[in-house]
Parts: sequence; C-alpha cells; structure tokens
Amino acid sequence: MSLHEFDALIERMQLAFEYAANLGQYTEAAKVLYQMNDQLPDDLQLSLEELENENAVRPFISEYQYKIRSAIIEYRQRLMNF
Repeated sequence: MSLHEFDALIERMQLAFEYAANLGQYTEAAKVLYQMNDQLPDDLQLSLEELENENAVRPFISEYQYKIRSAIIEYRQRLMNF
C-alpha cells in the first residue's frame, strides 16, 4: 500500500471514529479502532483486548486511541522512507 492510499484510508477511518465518538456511539468507535489497528503491519499492531461489556468501551477507547495513532505515525514514516 502506498503512503497516499494509506493516508486516504486512515483519514476516512479517523472521521468515522470521531463521528461515532461525538455521537456517543462508543461501541462503533471502538470497532473503528480495531479496523485501524488491522491496517497496520503485524509488527506495529497492538494486542487489543476483547471488549467484554458496554462498561469497558470508554476506558478501551481512552487507552488505545492514542497508541494506535502513534503506531500509524510510525508506519507513515516507514512508508515515506520507501
């Protein structure tokens, strides 16, 4: 995947994440985080815990949204160097 393709995909996913989170649809926002993580190469993917119930969704988002963004930035840097 090229940097341009990756950026376009992640941008759409980021918009979907923000839209869901802003509407209070935290389960949908968490699903988008899983999808974003799946777009990363294996060595950058986070080992995400499974959501067991609704009460775990907001803490999950708080914990992982910035970690996934950091991994995305690292992958973008790799793609720029190719």
